[in-house]
Amino acid sequence: MSFEPNGHSPTGPARQTIAAGNEAASAVSWAAIFAGALAAALALTVVLTSLATGLGLTTISAWPNSGASATTFTIGAGIGLIVVQWLSSSLGGLSPGGCVSSGPVFTRMRFFRDTAHGFLSWALTTIVGTALFAAASTSIISSGARERHQRQQAAQPKRQRLASPATR
Repeated sequence: MSFEPNGHSPTGPARQTIAAGNEAASAVSWAAIFAGALAAALALTVVLTSLATGLGLTTISAWPNSGASATTFTIGAGIGLIVVQWLSSSLGGLSPGGCVSSGPVFTRMRFFRDTAHGFLSWALTTIVGTALFAAASTSIISSGARERHQRQQAAQPKRQRLASPATR
């Protein structure tokens, strides 16, 4: 790079300002991370879980001594869920790396950046999936507790009448 006698580069001060602005820019693309986490991983999880549910339900039968046993069904369901999570996490981690603009980056730095984007996408998917699971579990548990409380309240006056010695 040659300099002019006044010490400035031939590209001028505007070029230096743009280059300095690019150095301060973040290498993390949150749009790619959200796309990998939500569009790829969660969507693929829903599709593969639906497929695995359909395949799993074909292995059981309402008739005695036909179809898969409960142990076989449980083991198959566990293995199926693990495979679904592996495939979803792989696609969710792979897609952000392809969404990030490459630019003039060394191969090792590009590998690290793509890996970091994949890890952040996986982490976001894990957090969102855990939050959805917690919300569903909380709703089911609170509905069950509310139903139990209502049944206890309905049975309470009967118990008090039967147990009270003053009413005899």
